[in-house]
Amino acid sequence: MKKISILGSTGSIGQSTLSVVEKFPDRFRVVGLAAGNNVDILEKQVRRFMPAMVSVVSPLAAESLKKRCADVKNVSIFSGVEGMIRVAAAEEAQITVSAIVGTAGLVPTMAAIRAGKTIALANKEVLVTAGELVMAECRGRGVKLFPVDSEHSAIFQCLHAGADKDVRKLILTASGGPFRSFSKKDLAKVTLAQALKHPNWSMGRKITIDSATLMNKGLEVIEARWLFDMKPEMITVLVHPQSIVHSMVEYTDGAVVAQLGMPDMKGPIAYALSYPERLGDVSPVLDLAAVGTLTFEKPDLERFPCLAYAYNALEAGGSMPAVLSAANEVAVKYFLDEKFDYTDIARVIKTTMDAHTPSPVRVVEDALKADLWAREEAEKIVEAVRCKA
Repeated sequence: MKKISILGSTGSIGQSTLSVVEKFPDRFRVVGLAAGNNVDILEKQVRRFMPAMVSVVSPLAAESLKKRCADVKNVSIFSGVEGMIRVAAAEEAQITVSAIVGTAGLVPTMAAIRAGKTIALANKEVLVTAGELVMAECRGRGVKLFPVDSEHSAIFQCLHAGADKDVRKLILTASGGPFRSFSKKDLAKVTLAQALKHPNWSMGRKITIDSATLMNKGLEVIEARWLFDMKPEMITVLVHPQSIVHSMVEYTDGAVVAQLGMPDMKGPIAYALSYPERLGDVSPVLDLAAVGTLTFEKPDLERFPCLAYAYNALEAGGSMPAVLSAANEVAVKYFLDEKFDYTDIARVIKTTMDAHTPSPVRVVEDALKADLWAREEAEKIVEAVRCKA
């Protein structure tokens, strides 16, 4: 019986993780839940899974949850960053699932690593902002970190086919999002509703927009660099509209090993939780005959410059990836609030990066400082963009 803490339990990945736990009650037990302020969903999760501790962002939400769950025995409810850290590093937990969206996941994930927990990582920004530090901490403490992202889970599985020294390149696949065939003129007119309609995947709002801009793939390139300790030039991206091939590894002998499956997150989640075992009947069965055709194409960096910006940030190094990530979070928030246009997202990111001189990230606080600077700078740029509109 593996005991699990989940950071981001009310989000898409968090709820899918709980679905896996519910399907295998003899294998997993939830001991901690941390979420934003969605008390309605969290109350249901508390009553269903009976964790020992729960945390929300605001003290007001914590008080509301305490009142709602007054009849629930043996549950402690906390709030804020300290509350998330308590859940992440809960003494009883063996695995911590890191699924909080954004840089907010960095501090509690590091706390879980320092407490010796196995990490199931779904949060991209943890490695984007402080990948070198995080992986060094894992190595130093003998902590295992398993990827939950479908692409990185696929790479992880494909790397079992050979030695790291024989890898020529990692090939991350991207669906291309809803605007793959749009012209630059068309992209200037897209709406929020269009951007939120991903052709294959059901995901949270922020990651759905990131998929539409290809920033999601850019963040995954940076993540892969640290997760698999591969040079940036060894990490490439192919657009694969069917989302059946989740990623590939090319070896020096010319062999290309791919991992295929239906677009469903419960498979990668279950694999991260149960590794090295595979759990049965987790994801829908793939019928290749029904799919019929698998196609691939190069990404268009002119129409989707966010992917190029991610490579630029990785090349610049230091604090630049943290700046890229933070500027993107700010820009996407404004787009989700329908306060500016889809094409403004890339503009805000580039302008923020252009204003930044990279500095070394030696400790977590360095990454958080760069993140804060980028948010403040991006806010100024957003205001300037909106004034011109």
